[in-house]
Amino acid sequence: MAMELGLLLLLLCRSTISEVQPSHKSPPGTLDFGFVPAKTYDTNAYHEPGSIGILFRMVHAFLYLVQPNSFPQDLIKKLAQQKFGNVQGDYQKAIYYEIGFIVSAVLGLLFVLFLPLVGLCFCMCRCCDNCGGEMHQRQKKNADCRRGCFATFLFVASLVISVGVLCAYAANQHLTSQIRGAKNLLQSNFKDMRIFLDDMPGQIDYLVSQYNTTKNKALADLNNVGPLLGGRVQERFAKEVRPALDATLTMAGAIRETKEALENVSVSVEVLQEGTERLQANLTDVKTHLSNTLSDSACSTAQAASTCNIIRNSLSQLNINANFCGLPGVSTQLAKVNDVLKTDLSSLVQKGYAAFNDTPDLVQNQTRNILSDIKNLLDFVGSNITSFTKRLPVQKVLADFTIYLTQGEAYVQDYFPVVEQYDFYRWLGCLILCCMVILILVFYYLGLLCGTCGYDKHASPTTRGCVSNTGGNFLMAGVGFSFLFSWVLMIVVAITFVTGGNVEKLVCEPFEDRTLFKVLDTPYLLNKHWRNYLSGIVLKNPEINLTFEKVYSDCKENKGIYTTLHLENLFNINEFLNISMYTEDVSLKIEHIHVNLSNIVLLDEIGKQNLLNFSSSGIDGINFAAYLTEINKSVTRVDLLSFANDLEARADQLPKGALENALKGHANSIRMIHNQQVIPLEQAMSTLNQSIRLLQRTSSELMVKVKNVISAVDAAQVLINNNASLVIVQETKKYMDMIIGYFEQYVEWVKESITMEVAACKPIANVIDTAVDIFLCSYVIDSVNTFWFGLGGCSIFLIPAIICAVKLSKYYRRMDTEDVYDDMENGNNGYHKEHLYGIHNPVMTR
Repeated sequence: MAMELGLLLLLLCRSTISEVQPSHKSPPGTLDFGFVPAKTYDTNAYHEPGSIGILFRMVHAFLYLVQPNSFPQDLIKKLAQQKFGNVQGDYQKAIYYEIGFIVSAVLGLLFVLFLPLVGLCFCMCRCCDNCGGEMHQRQKKNADCRRGCFATFLFVASLVISVGVLCAYAANQHLTSQIRGAKNLLQSNFKDMRIFLDDMPGQIDYLVSQYNTTKNKALADLNNVGPLLGGRVQERFAKEVRPALDATLTMAGAIRETKEALENVSVSVEVLQEGTERLQANLTDVKTHLSNTLSDSACSTAQAASTCNIIRNSLSQLNINANFCGLPGVSTQLAKVNDVLKTDLSSLVQKGYAAFNDTPDLVQNQTRNILSDIKNLLDFVGSNITSFTKRLPVQKVLADFTIYLTQGEAYVQDYFPVVEQYDFYRWLGCLILCCMVILILVFYYLGLLCGTCGYDKHASPTTRGCVSNTGGNFLMAGVGFSFLFSWVLMIVVAITFVTGGNVEKLVCEPFEDRTLFKVLDTPYLLNKHWRNYLSGIVLKNPEINLTFEKVYSDCKENKGIYTTLHLENLFNINEFLNISMYTEDVSLKIEHIHVNLSNIVLLDEIGKQNLLNFSSSGIDGINFAAYLTEINKSVTRVDLLSFANDLEARADQLPKGALENALKGHANSIRMIHNQQVIPLEQAMSTLNQSIRLLQRTSSELMVKVKNVISAVDAAQVLINNNASLVIVQETKKYMDMIIGYFEQYVEWVKESITMEVAACKPIANVIDTAVDIFLCSYVIDSVNTFWFGLGGCSIFLIPAIICAVKLSKYYRRMDTEDVYDDMENGNNGYHKEHLYGIHNPVMTR
C-alpha cells in the first residue's frame, strides 16, 4: 500500500529535485500559475452537543474530582511494551492512578451486596412485627413536626432522583439519536475520501499543464530577444551614446542658427546704414525750415521772442545719434558657414541614431539560429514531462484505493443496520432501568400525594381514612421496589462508570490534548525493532522521523499528503526527471549568443570635419563690442515725439496766427519722420542686437565646444567597439537568468502546491476525528458517562428515600392499635405514658 501511494504521488514531486538555489540576481517576471483545482470537503469534524453539553461538562468535572491525576504515559508505554510489572512500583503507580475509580467501584460493590441483604433482613424483621412492622403507633407530642420533616426529605430525595432519571433518559435518547445520525457523518467522510482520490489526477494534470505557462512565457521572451536582450544592451550604451549624439545634433542646430544670425546681421547693418543717411537728410531739412520760420518778424514781438529763442536753441538736437556706417561686415563668416552647411550634419547624426536604435533588430537577426535550438529544447522537456506522467500507474493505484474505499463503505452499509439494531436493544434496556426508577418514583409521589391529602390530624391512628392509608401503602410499595431494583441499578452504574470513566481519562482526554499521539510516537513502542512505527509502515524506514502527532497535525491543517508522509524519502525523483539538467542545457545555449555591434557608426569623418570647419568659420573674430556700442545708442539724440510735443506746446504759447500754425506744422512733420523712419530703424536695431548676441554666445569657446562634442562621439564609438562583447556577455547572463527564473518559479510553485494544495489530507484527519473524538468520545462515552451519572445519583438517593418512606408511612397507614390516654395522668395534655396499653382497632378485627 505504501509503495502504491508513493507511486501515485511520484509525479507530484517531479520538480523538487532541483537542489540548486536560484542564481539570478535580477528578479524575473512573476508568472501566474492560477490555483490548483480542489473541491471543498463536506465533513465538519466538530460536534456541538447542544443543551445536553451542560450535563457532559458536569460529568467531566465529577470525573476530574474522582480522577485528578495526569495521563500515565509511562504505565501505558510499559503496558504496550509488555513490560508492566517488571518494576516493583508499577502496580502501586497503577493503583494510585486508579484509586478514585477503585474506591468508587468498591463502594458500588458494597452497595450491591449489602442493600439486598439489608432489604431481606428488613422484610424478615417487619414480618416479625419489628422494624416498624407492628401496626401500632405511639403518640408523641412532636408527631406533626416529624411527619412534616420526613415528607419534606422524601420529596426532596424524590426530586433529586427525578432529576437523575431525567439525565439518564436524556443521555440514553442522545446516544440513540446520535448513532442514527452517524450514518450521514460516515457517508460524508466516505464522500470526502472519494473527493480526495478523484481530485488527485486532475491536480496532477494541472501541475503538468502549467509547464506550458512557463514554456510559453520563455518562448515569448525568446521571440522578443531583440527588445529584451538588445534593448538591455542598448540601454547600457545609451548612457554614453545618446548624450554624444544629442550634443552633435545640438551643434548642427547651432550651425543653422549661426547662418541665420549672420544673414540677419548683414541685412540689418545695410538697412541701418541706408536709414540713418536718409534720416539725417530729413532732419536737416526740418532744421532748415524751422530756422526760416523762426526768422519771421512775428518772433520779434515781446510775447514771442523768448519762446522763439528757446525753440531756436533746441534745433541742434535734431541729429542722428548712432552711426552704423563704420561697422565691419560679416560676409566672410557667412560664406564659411554656408560652406559648412553644404554637408547635412543633422542627416549624419540621424544615421548614427538609426544605427544605434537598430541594436534590438541586430540582436534578433544574429540570434535566430540559437533561439531555434532553445525552443526545440523546451519542447523536448515538455514532451518528457508528458510521457513521464503517462508511464505512472496513477489510474491503477487510484482504482485499488477506490476498491478499498468501496469495500469499506459497503461494510458500513451492511453492518450499520446491525449496529442500529443492537443500539435499539441497548436503548430498550436503559429505558427499562429508567422505568424501574420511575416506578419507584410513582409510588413515592402517589404516597406523598395521598398521604398528604388524606391525612386528618384529628383522626386517631386506628381511624385514619382510606386515602391516607393508601398513601402509606404506596410508600411501602416504593420501599419494596427500591430494595428489589437498587442493586441492579448499581451493578449497571458500576460497570458503566469504570468503563466509561477510564475511556474518558485514558482515550478521550489524551486525544484532545494529543498526549495519546506522543505515547504512540514513543520509539520502539509498537514494534521493538522499529524506532518510528509509522515511518516503518509507510516508508519502510523506521529511522525517519515520521510521527503520528505530526501527520495528524499536518492533516488538520489540510497540507498535502506528500509533505505530511515525507514521501521524498521513498523515491529519488532525480532518476526520473532532472529539471536542473535541462536548465543547464538552456544556459549553455544562451551563453553561445554572440552579437556583433561593430557595424554601428555614430558619426563618420565627414561629420567630424564638418564640425571642425564650423569651429574655424571665424565667427569668434567678429567685433562684437563695436556692434554692441552702436546698438546700445538711440537712433536720434532726442526723442522726436517728445521734441514734437514740446514744439507744439510752445506754439500754443504764441499769439494766434501764422507763426503758431507754422510751428505746429513742423511738429507734425517731425512726428511723421519718427513714425516712418525712426521706428523701422529701431526694429532693425533690435534684430541686429538679438543676432549679435546669439553669435557672441555661439562663438564663445566654440573650438572647445566642438572638440568636446567630437570627443564624446569618439568615446561612445570606442565604448561600442571595445566593450560591446563584455556588455553583451553581462546582459546575456541577465537575460539567461530571467529565462531560467521562469523554470525556478515553476519549481517553487510546484513545491508549494505539493506541500499545501495537492492531495490535501484533511479527510484523513476528519476520519480520525470522526472515529475517536466525535463517535467514540462525544457520541458514546459522553452519553454513557451521563447515563451512569444520572442513574448513580438515583441509586444513592434511594437510601434516604427508603428511610424517609418507611418512617413516613407510619403516619399515613391505619394502625391496628393505638395509645390510650388517662385524663388524670395526662391531664389532657397529649403526653403518653410508656406503660399504657394499646386498644385493639375494631375496624381491623374480625
